[in-house]
Order: sequence, then structure tokens, then C-alpha cells
Amino acid sequence: MIIMDRLYNEAVKKGPICVGLDTTLKFLPKYLLDKDWSDGEKITEFNKKIIDATEDLAAAYKVQIACYESLGLDGMKAYSETVKYARSKGIVVIGDVKRGDISSTGDQYAKGHFTGDFEVDIMTVNAYMGEDAVSPYYQYIKENNKGIFILQRTSNPSAVDLQNLEVGADTIYEIMGDKIEAWGSAFRGENGFSAIGSVVGLTRPDEFEAIRARCPHTFFLVPGYGAQGGTGEDIANILKKSRCAVVNSSRGLITGHQKAGCEDEGFAEHIRKATLAMQEDILKWL
Repeated sequence: MIIMDRLYNEAVKKGPICVGLDTTLKFLPKYLLDKDWSDGEKITEFNKKIIDATEDLAAAYKVQIACYESLGLDGMKAYSETVKYARSKGIVVIGDVKRGDISSTGDQYAKGHFTGDFEVDIMTVNAYMGEDAVSPYYQYIKENNKGIFILQRTSNPSAVDLQNLEVGADTIYEIMGDKIEAWGSAFRGENGFSAIGSVVGLTRPDEFEAIRARCPHTFFLVPGYGAQGGTGEDIANILKKSRCAVVNSSRGLITGHQKAGCEDEGFAEHIRKATLAMQEDILKWL
């Protein structure tokens, strides 16, 4: 079973929820901030409590490495401990690292995130340098059951500046989708999806629906839910046709305790409630 089959099966069983652990100190409850620990230790404890509270709801966890890199070695230790802890639960972990380089540099990125202290199951990749930025990961997809999500149509407003430019009859993001389908053709699993997936935002659901129809073998990581405006109904209209995606929410979930005014050790229960509400908001439309 390839990694994308695992993710697909979890998304069908639990619901298509990806909990984003894009954790910074401003999200921590006061009781943790007041502890005589390093910043990395505080973030690790916060993340572990969230994982414990949501492991039965999350099809995957996405960990944004920039939040940890900014704290130096202490932060990178927190990143390592977070991904190891989530993977120990048997849940798919996505390293949101957006690497995008070629040749020997790409080889080192693949080794750095698919083995060792920072090992994840799937990593995000920027392939706007072409297949040379993707091929370093093929070995790990084949031999280590890893996967990648390639940026295709992102959720940020200025994505239209480049991704929506037309080349002949197609937009650049449509051409990228065709490439992702082609690159992934050798890595398809039992559910028909490739271990090479795509990142497509939920902020333009009409575009997403057209992408899904054009890329039938691509599994999607979908940002843009909640804080960026995407709704459960938006994604459900796509999932009714194909259970082809997991939907990420980061600050919309991990600030659940702040919205409830909770600053004590019970914070994780509020994050669980926010995750349940997201699950319900999507599944009620299916």
C-alpha cells in the first residue's frame, strides 16, 4: 500500500481533516508560557497535547517547518519531536517544507526529510523549476513508501499573478496539473491515486473542481479552509464526486482554546471541539 492509499483510507474513515501544527508561541496557553522551559519544549508539549486530543479525528498532521526554524536549534528539536510523536501514533505526517531545488541539492532535501531526525511521510515541494525539482524524490517514493505534494494552485491572493497566466489555451496552473499527473503515473496505488499529489487551495472552488476533473489520479492537500474563507460545502461539492483530498486547517483549529478564553491545562479539549466542528461542517454535506 503506497502512502497516498494510507492517507486516502484514513480520510474516508475519519473524514478529510488535516490538522496543521503551524505552531508559534502566540498560540500557546498562558500556563505553558509561564513554565520554566525553553520555547521549543513549550511548543513540543503543546503539539503533543493536540495530537493526543485529535488523533481519532485527524487523517493527517501537517507541520510547517518555518515556525520551528525561526527558533533555531531549539525549534528544530521541537519539529523533530513533533513529527516523531505524530508518526508514532500511526498517523500520516506531512512536512510542509516547500523545497524546490534540483540535482544534488534536491537529493539532500529528500534525504533530510525522508530519513533521520526530520523524517516525515509526505513533504511539500515547489516544482516550478520543472521535473528536475521532482525527480530527486522518486527513489524515496519507490523504495521508502514516501510521497510529495506539489504546489499547483495555491490559496494566497497573489497566486493569480503567475499561476493564472495563460499559455496558449491553458493557464500555468493547469499545465502544472498535467505535469503532476504525468510525473505521478508510475506511482499510482490501489485507490487510483498517485504518491505524487498536488496542493490546491479552497479559496477558488470553481477552479478546484475543474482541476479535479482534469487530474483524476491526483490526491490533493487543500489549504484555505476556515480563516482563508473556504467552507465545508465548497470541499464537499468536490468530495461527493471523488474522495480525493484532505483539507488542512492550522490556526483555525490550534487557536480553539483562545476563542474559548482557556489558558489552562484543559486547552486541548477546545482544540478537539474545533476539529470536531470542522469535521461536522464538511461531512454534513456529503
